[in-house]
Amino acid sequence: MAETKVIASAVAKNSGDMYTTQLTIGEHHFIADEPLDFGGSDMGPAPGDYLCMALASCTAITLRMYARRKNWDVGEIQVNVKLVKGDQMASGLNTFYCSIHFTGSLKEEQIKRLLEISKVCPIDRLLKKPSDVVVVIE
Repeated sequence: MAETKVIASAVAKNSGDMYTTQLTIGEHHFIADEPLDFGGSDMGPAPGDYLCMALASCTAITLRMYARRKNWDVGEIQVNVKLVKGDQMASGLNTFYCSIHFTGSLKEEQIKRLLEISKVCPIDRLLKKPSDVVVVIE
């Protein structure tokens, strides 16, 4: 693994709670859990929520970078992401529904361009490609 480029990493530690798990990413600390109605303690977002947060934040950052470079008045950027599991979809595919809201004043052609740009954020591109998960026991 010394020659490969790692683009993200995280450590999860579960000390015995059913779902409540401590997460560490560099110097940042988070909690993952499940809602009460799924048997969790609701101490933090569920893992799927973190996945939605990754897509929403990456989209917002990508749009902000592009708008700033173009000097466009986007105002505040709000990205809402919802994930529906494939077994709920006719296509059988896990589906992310993203809605984007800008408070600034934009022309129709700017909005169309921003929609195109939203689809090239790194997390969006990552989620659209097949992935592999390699697990080892240490």
